[in-house]
Amino acid sequence: MVREPRYRLVKPHLLCELMERTGTGAEISGRELARQVGIPHGTVDALLSGATKTQPTGVAHEIARVIGVDLLILWAPTGRSVPDDESVSDISRAAVPA
Repeated sequence: MVREPRYRLVKPHLLCELMERTGTGAEISGRELARQVGIPHGTVDALLSGATKTQPTGVAHEIARVIGVDLLILWAPTGRSVPDDESVSDISRAAVPA
């Protein structure tokens, strides 16, 4: 099974700031952002707190669209230079001596 590519939120505080004044000049709440994107509001809360760092491509694109910014203002594609959540935990487990 091939996993959908993921994007890593570059700076959670930037998302918070951009929610205070979106591309339309209006403020958007976490619940409203989640509703417009079609995700649970807990996902937005987790992104803002840093508990969740990545999202699938479609979610990252939708969050950027709703906020009114280009994708790469908020997100970085995961891969060789930007690890996703799973890669980070795999690396830390591998670094622990047996």
